[in-house]
Amino acid sequence: MNRLACGHANPELAKLADSVRREHGRDFAIRIGLHSGDVTVGKIGDDLRMDYTAGHAVGLAQRMEQRAAAKAIFLSEATAKAVEGYFSLEGLGEATVKGASEPVRAFSLRGRSSGGHAWRSARRSGCRASLGVGRRWMGSKPRSPGPTQPAKTARMKSALPLTRLAPVLVLVGLAACSDTDLSGGSTDGPMPPVGVDQPVYDFANGCYAIEDASSGRGLASTGDGYAFADGHTAFVLKPSGLGRYLLFDEAKGYLVSDGSSLQRTDRLESDISLVDDTFESRAEWDLEEAEGPGRYRLRHRKSGGYLGQDGVTGASDSLDLALRTTTGCATFPEDDTYSEGDVVPPAFDDGSLYGIVDTHSHILANFGFGGGGIFHGAPFHPLGIEHALMSCEQFHGEGGRKDLFGAGFDAGGSFALDDFIGALVSGELPNFNHATDGWPTFSEWPSGPNSSTHQTQYYKWIERAYLGGLRLIVQHAVSNQIICDLLGNGDFQPIRYSCNDMVAVDRQLDEIRNMQDYIDAQEGGPGEGWFRIATSPTAARDIIAQGKLAVVLGIETSNLFDCALTPPGGGARCTETDVVQRLDEYYDRGVRVVFPVHKYDNAFSAGDGQKGVLELGNLLQTSHFNNFTTDCDDSIPTVFDRGAASFPGLIEARDDYLAPAPNDWSEFFVDPIAELSPILDRFFTPADPEIENHCQNAGMTALGEFLLEQMMDRGMVPEIDHLPRRAYERAFEILEENDYPAAGTHGIDNDGRLYELGGVSKTGFSTCRSDSQSSTVDNGFQDRIARIETAGGFPAIGFGFDLNGFAGAPRPRFGPDSRCNAAQSGPVEYPFTSYSDDVTFSQPRLGDRVLDFNTEGLVHIGLLPELIEDVRGDGVTDAEIEPLFKSAEAYLRMWEKAERRARGRGGM
Repeated sequence: MNRLACGHANPELAKLADSVRREHGRDFAIRIGLHSGDVTVGKIGDDLRMDYTAGHAVGLAQRMEQRAAAKAIFLSEATAKAVEGYFSLEGLGEATVKGASEPVRAFSLRGRSSGGHAWRSARRSGCRASLGVGRRWMGSKPRSPGPTQPAKTARMKSALPLTRLAPVLVLVGLAACSDTDLSGGSTDGPMPPVGVDQPVYDFANGCYAIEDASSGRGLASTGDGYAFADGHTAFVLKPSGLGRYLLFDEAKGYLVSDGSSLQRTDRLESDISLVDDTFESRAEWDLEEAEGPGRYRLRHRKSGGYLGQDGVTGASDSLDLALRTTTGCATFPEDDTYSEGDVVPPAFDDGSLYGIVDTHSHILANFGFGGGGIFHGAPFHPLGIEHALMSCEQFHGEGGRKDLFGAGFDAGGSFALDDFIGALVSGELPNFNHATDGWPTFSEWPSGPNSSTHQTQYYKWIERAYLGGLRLIVQHAVSNQIICDLLGNGDFQPIRYSCNDMVAVDRQLDEIRNMQDYIDAQEGGPGEGWFRIATSPTAARDIIAQGKLAVVLGIETSNLFDCALTPPGGGARCTETDVVQRLDEYYDRGVRVVFPVHKYDNAFSAGDGQKGVLELGNLLQTSHFNNFTTDCDDSIPTVFDRGAASFPGLIEARDDYLAPAPNDWSEFFVDPIAELSPILDRFFTPADPEIENHCQNAGMTALGEFLLEQMMDRGMVPEIDHLPRRAYERAFEILEENDYPAAGTHGIDNDGRLYELGGVSKTGFSTCRSDSQSSTVDNGFQDRIARIETAGGFPAIGFGFDLNGFAGAPRPRFGPDSRCNAAQSGPVEYPFTSYSDDVTFSQPRLGDRVLDFNTEGLVHIGLLPELIEDVRGDGVTDAEIEPLFKSAEAYLRMWEKAERRARGRGGM
């Protein structure tokens, strides 16, 4: 191999950039990353015969390119050794890169070697370059035929058709060569320094010295602060947002300021730790471009001042800075995906997109319920994982004894009413509830199967699920004002803002975009992240085709659009004008999926009819007694509107659902015991053992029907599984009259009628294996697929985990938490490869804790690859599980039909 070709190509690319700038007014710059090593080889497709690149060698070359500055060439150690004597190189130290198990040494190409002879000889010989090739089989064990892989674009974000189990040929094309010298002029002198014209986003997670560009003096620690001196401190530039950084020094301290002096601290406060929604950190700095190549300024976000010679100052006295790559940085605290390989987005032979859908998710539940700690843990935080997943003791109390809602919900109905009332009086539970420590020890949480009030969807965990095949997720903004009022306004747990449901919805719609920006920042700038919000099926298709995760926005809350059954303060109920205005408002904010009702009665419909403690919530929400009847039509499917009432003494059925409320419990949250004392005996009315089923005595209101019609006019997706029986029946009549699809993401498909409309539901796999027959865990899954095919639908179906939605998660097959009766065998073993064989997974950790899917189950969303591997380990073939990996396609087809029907109605 002639290892000098890219060195010659660089100035020609610079000339091309100059030409485009002059002729078309467009600026761009070239950067190059080089690595030498074996790569995958093979023929791609019987008829296409296209070239394809894959494997660790190509991936490491990509990482070198991603780390390189504009107009610069970065080399791996292997390539640096190969060109030794020909070029002058600057060592950049070691760095941890994705896909490499050990730190990687990198070098920057600075110019030609002073030796000269070898350089000139190589130039005379002409330039042809290739990489050495090797081969591997795609997959570690035989699998049945799976999807093919479509065409790859720049930076490995898509792929050419690739059949698994076939060897793959790699030909790396390099630019034509020239006799132009690398320095762009003189044959002597160095290449431009790292940082020339480098976008402010490109410094993400790198190790840098910060220098006064005029004097060359570096920013160095003085112990309790920083000053410019002859030496320098090595800083990790950890993005806290787009173009915004934390400066984390080599001794694990932060550069902060009071708006005047430069200070150093080992510990940061946050909006979470202070329970203060107005909080601004002293540690965040905007990196801004300054005049001149490779010159930057640092703006202190909290004060608005700039880094100057003696501290933070006004813009006129700010320093122009140079950021030099250096070594010696500390490791910023963060979780990992515990995987190797890059996503290579495949496609199926029938043209279907590859990917799993999670139809029902609540990533940002921490911003519901008043945004305090009722639900604890964030999916991201600008200040990092130490703040996103800090200890919950401040909110849930010592031993978790203030986590009243979690204790009641996780007890699964065994939580005694006496204990609950006692906790309301004392402010805490009588006994230890759960270990509260978070990062990095995590003694007990997260635990998807066992803990409802702790985060299970941190962004790195979502990323691991994405690497395992998740390509579409429906993020529902969620809250519950009654829970928030009871625990927050009752001073059991702190809250940060209003308990109003729509305040929480608004906040989550803002924060999901902040989360997208945060992930973009970690990946190198706007649009670079793998997490993308989609507001149309066309946009979602494009995102998934790029090998990224599409995120659809929805709402699932009780007081939708503030349309309460009993408006607070005696106000007027919502009108059709209000509904139109609010639908337009939230459509403009990107919402495309809506539950008309959730849990409690509202102006659109009676609540979903779930029993237990939620009966008490509905009482407080509406100031009505519960409107249950035993006149229930069992032919109408339901998840929630069934079973005997837990508090039959609180039932007073009424003929007029919209009748004025007979009670006024507005002061309940001031003194709950006093407010309930007149009816306290009703709580203990014994149940009639002859009555096994109560259901809602009312259904959808006229305003609810109007809401559904208006959603159809906009091509929005109605979520219908929280409708009680009578409302569900009416909603289905309207949908069928209009041939309009809907989503049933709690699993109801109305005996296949939902699929006849083009709608989607959700499914899962059995946790426990048979001890006498293989390939049984997918029996229910296959039954669903058969029902879809019978109904004429697209035969694919995905998950609806409802994580962070108080819904639990798949349990383990082994250990004390297993509920399997039959003997279990074949635990998940590491390493294993993803269904599409593009990513290899190792056993995950969470800080100091080693996670074990076999004995803990789906601890968080990041163990989705293990769940799939466990299913495959039962003998379920790839062909049998293929409909799961077409489920994103199924959801998009449903959404596309909704938009077509809207246009047919004259909407959109």
